[in-house]
Amino acid sequence: MSEFKVEIKNLYKIFGPNPKKHVDKVKAGVGKQELLDKHQHVLGLKDVNINIPPKQVQVIMGLSGSGKSTLIRHINRLIEPTAGELLVDGKDVLAMDDKELEQFRRFGASMVFQKFALLPHRTIMENAMYGLKIQGVDDAEGRPRAQKWLDRVGLSGFEDRYPAQLSGGMQQRVGLARALATDAEILLMDEAFSALDPLIRMDMQDVLLGLQKELHKTIIFITHDLDEALRIGDDIAILRDGEVVQQGKPQEIVLNPADEYVTDFIQDINRARVLEVGTVVEKDGKGKGPEISHDALIEEALQVLSHAHEEVAVITKDGKRIGTATLEGMIKAIARPDIEKKGIDSYF
Repeated sequence: MSEFKVEIKNLYKIFGPNPKKHVDKVKAGVGKQELLDKHQHVLGLKDVNINIPPKQVQVIMGLSGSGKSTLIRHINRLIEPTAGELLVDGKDVLAMDDKELEQFRRFGASMVFQKFALLPHRTIMENAMYGLKIQGVDDAEGRPRAQKWLDRVGLSGFEDRYPAQLSGGMQQRVGLARALATDAEILLMDEAFSALDPLIRMDMQDVLLGLQKELHKTIIFITHDLDEALRIGDDIAILRDGEVVQQGKPQEIVLNPADEYVTDFIQDINRARVLEVGTVVEKDGKGKGPEISHDALIEEALQVLSHAHEEVAVITKDGKRIGTATLEGMIKAIARPDIEKKGIDSYF
């Protein structure tokens, strides 16, 4: 049994009348623009390799046209690949026959869409029950299951209303409840919050993170927003022109961007909300101060030091001292590169 829930191996997608004919050209180095100009085919994905452990949030991000939505639609074969492998629990999704694929879509993976994808002529309860009906669950069992998730996403009392009577954020909650009601182990979320206003979007992120702490689903989350990616992702894969340019933990990407493209992405983020205080620990550091766990965010650590009127914190791991971290070291770690060059005093 594989240690990964989802394995994407050497995945290529070329759009056009004869895509398989052009795979070798792409493998030989033909780029996206050349493929379009000379061969009238569009390169969607190029040699994508991503291993996704179970019960984690895997974010796939990039700008428009990077291939992220194309990629997520391969997982449940809404889009067929040109070449490559796609395994779920070690089973090749691409080798599934029609019946196996139907079962996988019904029970294995649920999807939450950017545009909500609710049925306008059905009530909120009927929309929340829709996935269960597809699974063959009768109303006597399906209604309480759907009600449970409508309650969990804060929609108690709206069961008999219609989608047009709800705000965008509330409609997306219905979509999330519908996906969760099916009890699928994999949750596919394609730009699920990008159509929402910023405050509502953060609220939905909180809802998702809260549910994930309890449910431990394998979530594959598509976004073009790096702040969102850093906030919810256990791991992030960044796409550019159909290729993965960097994959890693949020801290790894912020501390060690792979190239200028990634560097530009992370330039304006609030590093204090991403970096853990353990990244600036001095392991042989001396001194006393408030104790802070190594996995606390620097933002939290700065607040602790401010309240304690101290400039040094004792950093702990599993309750044991591993060193210290200074106020100056924390601020240097979170300063933008242009500020860092000017010196620490320019931060204040």
